[in-house]
Amino acid sequence: MRTPVVLVTGVDPDAMAATAVGLQFGLPGAVAVRHHIDVEHQLLTRTVSDLTGVLERQDVELEHACVPCAIREDVLPTLERLARARRWSGIVAHLPVGAECAQLCTVLDRDTRLARVLRVSTVVAALDARDPVHDLLGDDLLAERGLETSREDRRSVGEVLAAMVEYADAVVLDGAATPLGRGLVEALAQPEAIIVGAASDLDTDVLVDGAHQHSRTAAWTTPVRRDSLPSARTEGIWQVDLHASRPFHPGRLLECLELLGTGAHRSRGCFWLPSRPDRAHRWDGAGGQLSIGDLGPWRGAAPLTRIVLTGIGIAPAGLRDSFDRLLCGAEELHRGWQVSEDGFEPWLGPIRGVA
Repeated sequence: MRTPVVLVTGVDPDAMAATAVGLQFGLPGAVAVRHHIDVEHQLLTRTVSDLTGVLERQDVELEHACVPCAIREDVLPTLERLARARRWSGIVAHLPVGAECAQLCTVLDRDTRLARVLRVSTVVAALDARDPVHDLLGDDLLAERGLETSREDRRSVGEVLAAMVEYADAVVLDGAATPLGRGLVEALAQPEAIIVGAASDLDTDVLVDGAHQHSRTAAWTTPVRRDSLPSARTEGIWQVDLHASRPFHPGRLLECLELLGTGAHRSRGCFWLPSRPDRAHRWDGAGGQLSIGDLGPWRGAAPLTRIVLTGIGIAPAGLRDSFDRLLCGAEELHRGWQVSEDGFEPWLGPIRGVA
């Protein structure tokens, strides 16, 4: 019998705490475990409780205070220990603020030893309903709010929270959200995601039986998407799907990243470069912050450049023209691209296979 785990993610401590407590009361036979990272003191604090009260609280010194270390060194071992105790019917896991759960879900899906005792039943993203638009599309950094998960953490609030909403099986908007705020969340979330105003509104049977399907979530969140996307369901929410089989021109992209990468919108997808024809690259942006990285080889699949942008109000004029401008033209595509450098080495690493 595998113990179901409900994972709680978010970037607002109050919304996460309220959601975790609500889930714990809704699942009276469950145990709750909360992890908090103290970046300054390199400490991870673990608190375990059930409806009888606090069962344990312990500080764990980390060699490097960061989310991967916390998951590896304490989160996973604690979840396994609680499951093997066979004392509770489920686990509510309040992850560190700002910690995305994709790594944890992947490990629990692939590790056969852990999979014998644990299963992710539902991933819940907890948001402050007062201004989800600003949180998702603004340019604040986690560090500016004192929410960084390591000393090197320079991620934006929007980048992290948007990824959490997209990964979640359920989204709790803690409070009364505006129609525009809720509509933006609906546009980013999986089509099957449950969106509610409080944890008490979630169906406990669904939480335990399992709203989470790892393969479905992976298909929705992968940067390389080839399927059609559902239309935005709320007036005032725009979405532009830019796609082509041609690559971006390295020089123009490097000079003009701001054409698509800046602005109060969410953008994500993939692209390729003629200087690196065998590699797929990730595009991940929110609120003017843009992150790009190497995804790996195409493995026989046709290369694709596709960026999906989502925002509120009216879509900026010229997005499609800007996208077309960044693509290689037919003559450019057939010129020699055997180069040793293309300017993207700081983000994508060295060009492979160059003599």
